[in-house]
Amino acid sequence: MYNPPAAETLPVLFADEHILVLDKPSGLLTVPGRPAEHADCLESRAREAFPEARIVHRLDMDTSGVIVLALTAHAHRHIGLQFEKRQTRKEYQALVWGEVNDDVGRIDQPIITDWPNRPRQMVDHERGRSAVTDWLVLAREGGMTRVSLKPLTGRSHQLRVHMDYLGHPILGDNLYAHDQAFQARGRLCLHAKELGFRHPDGGEEMCFSSSVPF
Repeated sequence: MYNPPAAETLPVLFADEHILVLDKPSGLLTVPGRPAEHADCLESRAREAFPEARIVHRLDMDTSGVIVLALTAHAHRHIGLQFEKRQTRKEYQALVWGEVNDDVGRIDQPIITDWPNRPRQMVDHERGRSAVTDWLVLAREGGMTRVSLKPLTGRSHQLRVHMDYLGHPILGDNLYAHDQAFQARGRLCLHAKELGFRHPDGGEEMCFSSSVPF
């Protein structure tokens, strides 16, 4: 059942005539779903104040953090191309189950949709598309580990699938975590902490950040 957070003040991190940067709350769809009750989403809320706002990229419903929307067709093309060419800089933070042994690493495991169990994704070395994530341990917290995650590709559920593949599912993950890890927190502990890209008008390097809420 879809139960989005209350529509309070739009969490604007930055806005000009070209782009709108928001701090998305957990539990809110980025774009509307097919059922009528899924019409409430980040895009629809943004358009109440910024009618031209258009989604450039997405965050999973239960993932919180920095997301950029375009306010012009040019900005949409310009930033969309940066995502396509992997020219953006993304850093997430997560709390995962168990204490990760190593301090740093890279996960290079291809991902494909698990069609009988959609929207789940899975690692598939024969048919999967390349997916690469760099990770860094920030702290080990009594049976849990706080990690920084930098996806070098942009596959659906990539960070969730990759951490589960390591044997350290993200806490509160309703799709990939085992029962103990799922029940350890009341939300998915995955947050888009930083996003960097070039401004579509002039190419200035910009970076936006959001405080981690867990």
